[in-house]
Amino acid sequence: MFKNKNGNSNNLSGRNIARIRKSLVPHISQRALADKMQLFGIDIDKNAIQRIECGKRFVTDIELVAIAKVLNVSVIKLLES
Repeated sequence: MFKNKNGNSNNLSGRNIARIRKSLVPHISQRALADKMQLFGIDIDKNAIQRIECGKRFVTDIELVAIAKVLNVSVIKLLES
């Protein structure tokens, strides 16, 4: 068992990322999110976004900041439960 696991999830932000991403108008796909993250210098692909959102992948602090910028929300908003 991992000490840093949150139940069955490897991160606190995945659900919020998915919810916020899907609520944007116009909607932003996982691929588009990954593409926009690359503009911030984060080398990530659609599959990694999918794994983050379903809690199978850890998220680094650098990635979390970039995701917050792309989604135009605070990092705190991504970490809320």
